[in-house]
Amino acid sequence: MGAVAIEPAVKQAKLNKEKVREGVVAAVRISRRVFDALRQKRVLVSLALAVLLVGSSIGVVVSAHENRGLFNTLSQLQVERDRFQAEWSQLLLEQSALGAHGRVEKLAAERFSMVVPGRQDIVLVPLMSPLASR
Repeated sequence: MGAVAIEPAVKQAKLNKEKVREGVVAAVRISRRVFDALRQKRVLVSLALAVLLVGSSIGVVVSAHENRGLFNTLSQLQVERDRFQAEWSQLLLEQSALGAHGRVEKLAAERFSMVVPGRQDIVLVPLMSPLASR
């Protein structure tokens, strides 16, 4: 079993007008010092530099986030490019297979009953030069 400690109840001190007045006076003094310090040139320069630092850090965060998004997009596009290149290579292989001379000759013979002409069926036509026609 664990030990249990019983503590006496703490009485809250009552606020009296004098303590409240002292607190308000202290707050007014501090705020006057802050506003007086803000009027000094060194404090204004330091404040301006602090604002620029915060703005610059926010810009770095935004830029890093945008850079990550763009890098992810680039990676996806590179994967898609590689897939298209593989498909293009397959299409080129298919085109060369379908356009092979042996295949074309075989299909011509099967579908259209075409045959290679013999020597007796070939007729040579002489070439006419443009000067001979005058």
